[in-house]
Amino acid sequence: MLKNFEDFQKFGKDNADAALKQFGTVQKGWQAIATEFADYSKKSLEVSSATFEKLLGAKSLETAIEIQSEYAKSAYESFVAEATKMGELYTDLAKESYKPLEGMLAKVTPAK
Repeated sequence: MLKNFEDFQKFGKDNADAALKQFGTVQKGWQAIATEFADYSKKSLEVSSATFEKLLGAKSLETAIEIQSEYAKSAYESFVAEATKMGELYTDLAKESYKPLEGMLAKVTPAK
């Protein structure tokens, strides 16, 4: 596999390049996940605060129950959408972080 010193040096350089590329990809993926989570948290807090204000202004129990029901439904739908989006971000992170390693593994794995 590694026939001489130059091959060994090239192999080491290629591995270092792949590791740096993978690190950059992982860093970008985690940054996207953190940004998405922060945006969702901010939006959720805003909606919760607005709902609380509506509840304080409710004139009857029926109105309060209606406000709470609408909030619960929209919060659930928002959560499911966000969970789906976060799942996709995690999946993309896994796929993208593996790509730099594919070429490296192909060089190391003997051909059949």
